[in-house]
Amino acid sequence: MTISMSNQSVVTEFILLGFPGLQPNFFLPVSLTMFVAYIVSLIANSTVITIIILREQLHHPMYIIIANLALSDLLFDTITLPKIIAKYWFGAGSISFNWCFFQLFCIHTLASLDSFIIMLMAIDRYVAICKPLRYHSIISNRLATLLCCKFWLFAALIGLAMTLNAGQLHYCGPNRVKNCFCANPAVIVLSCVDITLERRIGFIINMCVFLFPLTVIILSYIPIIRVVHLAANNETWQKAFYTCTTHLIVICLYFIPRLFLNSTSQIPLTLNADTNTLIVSIFTFIPHLANPIIFCLRTKEIRNILGQRFSGIFHRAEHKSETPLFLRVIKF
Repeated sequence: MTISMSNQSVVTEFILLGFPGLQPNFFLPVSLTMFVAYIVSLIANSTVITIIILREQLHHPMYIIIANLALSDLLFDTITLPKIIAKYWFGAGSISFNWCFFQLFCIHTLASLDSFIIMLMAIDRYVAICKPLRYHSIISNRLATLLCCKFWLFAALIGLAMTLNAGQLHYCGPNRVKNCFCANPAVIVLSCVDITLERRIGFIINMCVFLFPLTVIILSYIPIIRVVHLAANNETWQKAFYTCTTHLIVICLYFIPRLFLNSTSQIPLTLNADTNTLIVSIFTFIPHLANPIIFCLRTKEIRNILGQRFSGIFHRAEHKSETPLFLRVIKF
């Protein structure tokens, strides 16, 4: 939809295309996959956040960092997935101009925040494994909370910069976003003015946001791997190595596709719109599903809490089923 203003058209809404080349007979399986991914992410991340908040024994730096990561992932999925699911289920693919840019702000804020939180997690693992005797004197609850708050603020500034970078352009013609959500690269190409400068600015911001944390993560894991390798015969260090390996899988899944897409945007290599959207969806939503499992449910404390909780529920259910029906009726 457009309106006329000063002999030019101004876009008032955008249309999210999701996978532009997707055939209608694939709409249902794709949307159901997204729906299941959202429900799993909602339940898993909400459970992690609730457990960490309510259980005092989990009030430690590592779990404070994990809770912030879970909150970021939960917000990201809630802001993006319901809208694209509605597009495939009800044909509601339109999104207002202001909501699109609010979504753009949140997406770049939360994506940047994930990058910083994963970096902080790597630093926490470095101190815990390489300097275990000094861990509590170096990293405290207060420091972890303070750093997370600063990262939220800094990520919001990055999101604001990316939003202003796209928002100051003039949109007067095409309004079909070839993506599952409004992101800076997918939106600025719809502008009816030259975007060479804005594209370059967005590329520099994105590369800084991802390359700096990735560099810190690599520098953190080099001594971690060395320490674990030297103590490979120790069962405790073997468990630490296994944990770090799973962390590295998520790190690779998070950073490599982002760096690939950012790099290809600056060279004469044009990806098919569906391929581009698929890569974006993979590096965006799969880590949000994996994070609660790898960073949380694999930790002994959370597993024990969940095990006690579910065993208690099953025990009460079993006890209730053993109670004669007439006694349950009388009690009621």
